[in-house]
Amino acid sequence: MAIYDLVIVGAGPAGLAAAIAAKRTGLKFRILEKGALVNSIFRFPSQMVFLTTPDLLEIGDLPFVTPHGKPTRDETLRYYRRVVEAFDLEIDYGVTVTEIKTGAADEPFSIDTEHEHEGQVIFLAQTVIVASGCYDHPNQLSIPGEELPHVSHYFTESHEFFQKHVVIVGGKNSAAEAALELYRSGASVTLVHRRAELGSSIKYWVKPDIENRIKEGSIKAYFETNVIEIRPHKMVIEQDGERKTISADGVFLLTGYLADLDFLKRCGIVVRSNNVPEHDAESFETNVPGLYLAGAVVAGANRGEVFIENGRFHGQVVVGHIVKQLGNQVVTA
Repeated sequence: MAIYDLVIVGAGPAGLAAAIAAKRTGLKFRILEKGALVNSIFRFPSQMVFLTTPDLLEIGDLPFVTPHGKPTRDETLRYYRRVVEAFDLEIDYGVTVTEIKTGAADEPFSIDTEHEHEGQVIFLAQTVIVASGCYDHPNQLSIPGEELPHVSHYFTESHEFFQKHVVIVGGKNSAAEAALELYRSGASVTLVHRRAELGSSIKYWVKPDIENRIKEGSIKAYFETNVIEIRPHKMVIEQDGERKTISADGVFLLTGYLADLDFLKRCGIVVRSNNVPEHDAESFETNVPGLYLAGAVVAGANRGEVFIENGRFHGQVVVGHIVKQLGNQVVTA
């Protein structure tokens, strides 16, 4: 069985940046991705516009130019497809990593995977970078009805909710943007938020829009309110100790996402009490020698700390550290 210098888990911006650095330094590497290329961005709302400018999403020194000041989701997907083609990166899609096992001293990592077509497949590598992001793991409310078919933790399209009652739970940017798009697509929108006001991180052009729609009554909002139960076409909420049932043909629980901490623990990575995985702040190496983190997964549950803009630099740092550690053990790619 082939032994790689490096296996990269995840083909998001951080994983791609690591792959580019690995290719430039001559490492023999493999990229494993369970979904689509830059899967988190692919699952963003179809009409999404990034808050940042395109140059802050660039990797591998490949320019990202858009006709407007801020890139759309589709433009960003197109850019990362171009990155893969420009650097001739080979990605294994449909591969879910279930566990990363360490062997005895000087033995490679055993990366256990589930391939969508081939079943269980094992990869061996001297080092591993986990760049799996966090968008696949939404914060659960753990309430009755959360598993119902009309409930989702992801908003993508508004058309199917024309003339329907939709409830959005959350008060940050994703909730605000979804509420506005649904409202403008003819849905009756209700926003439920456990805090007293909307989040301060909402995009500067979105916040006054959502605030004005709430003020004029176009979008109904319940603040300092908790969701008690979700039923078919209904939701039970509680505000000031009083419970109320509201209409809900569709429900979007946009309450944030976090890294798959259980997976990290299975790999032997220590997760601190603040739900941040143990890692060296300079090299991003975890407490497991040779096992690294890159991108949003570095922040664990602290989603506001790592974005594409800063996570895209992790890969080059990690690969530089790997090359130093492997020394003359590097396999020629």
